[in-house]
Amino acid sequence: MLNLRLSFALLILCAVSTAALAQDVTVMISGGFRAALEKLAVQYEAKSGDRIVLISGPSMGKTPQAIPARLARGEKADAVIMVGDALNALDQQGKIVPGSRVELADSPVGMVVQKGAPAPDISTASALRKTLLNARSVAYSDSASGRYVESQLFRRLGIESQLKDKAHRVERIPVASEVAKGKYTLGFQQVSELLPVSGVTFVGPLPGELQYITRFAGAVIEGAIHPEKGKALLSFLSSPEARGVITSTGLIPVTPTRETGR
Repeated sequence: MLNLRLSFALLILCAVSTAALAQDVTVMISGGFRAALEKLAVQYEAKSGDRIVLISGPSMGKTPQAIPARLARGEKADAVIMVGDALNALDQQGKIVPGSRVELADSPVGMVVQKGAPAPDISTASALRKTLLNARSVAYSDSASGRYVESQLFRRLGIESQLKDKAHRVERIPVASEVAKGKYTLGFQQVSELLPVSGVTFVGPLPGELQYITRFAGAVIEGAIHPEKGKALLSFLSSPEARGVITSTGLIPVTPTRETGR
């Protein structure tokens, strides 16, 4: 009986100790990788005992919600997951722990229309050009994919001037949500940010010769409260067990043979 009581007390002590060690792991994250992390969070929390807390914001741009703006005004987090080029800028500013960067996934650009609307042809450069010229309005994000659409895609198709008055940049919120409301006819953003939005039809990715790939990467933030927890989470997200879920959200997981890219 005494041994049984001692064993029970030991189990209670272990449970209390585990609960005491569990921590909130705060992650600043841009939209492109959020759907993947939300799906993987349940698995990681069950495995680690920690709880993932997400703070959303664009990787770049001038809105107060943008990750660089959040860090500049002193908001705290343990890790950051964002567009790789924007992460480079944070690294140069001394905002992330040296050597903590982890390459996670690549994201192609795609297009949506409002649910119920005909899906236009964008399978070739000429088809995409015709679709854009015929559209009433076009929307794109204020992050990496949108900057490509605005500064390069239209120019490469030779229709920059024709789209000047009907192309619109959408700040902070998902482009597809505005297309779902009928505000814009066509919406361009990273595929992983288009797929989770209801009320739209995903038409497809940009044709290969016009595609733009955005690299998502993570790092531990300088001054993190739980830096080791942030590092452990990033290690899990870059592991083979996370790749299936990442792929299901429209991303292309980075593997050891694909560690270069944008």
